[in-house]
Amino acid sequence: MNSIHDDTCPSFEGTLEMVGRRWTGSVLQAAAQGARRFGEYRAMIDGISDRLLSQRLKELEAAGLIERTVIPTTPVQIRYQLAPDGQALVNALLPLAQWSMHRSGPRGAGRVPSST
Repeated sequence: MNSIHDDTCPSFEGTLEMVGRRWTGSVLQAAAQGARRFGEYRAMIDGISDRLLSQRLKELEAAGLIERTVIPTTPVQIRYQLAPDGQALVNALLPLAQWSMHRSGPRGAGRVPSST
């Protein structure tokens, strides 16, 4: 795909909006490392509040990107892991992550090269 066509634009924009929400990238990155419990996500994502982590997990689950599994133990355990679509999204975001790392390299964060 070399351009964004009118028929894909709403879907594309919705995906960008969801991925661009604060902490979503961190939650996806943590989920890409395997199934985790809520507390493990909280420990992996420095600075996220319980409320925001819970909200992001619910949003990603509703979008079909995260799967929530209830393990019937005492006490009940809940694990979250990437769904197949979530893994596909993480794979699609890898080039963007590499691009952003390249841009924030030794030349300076976010600098735009001059055209002269």
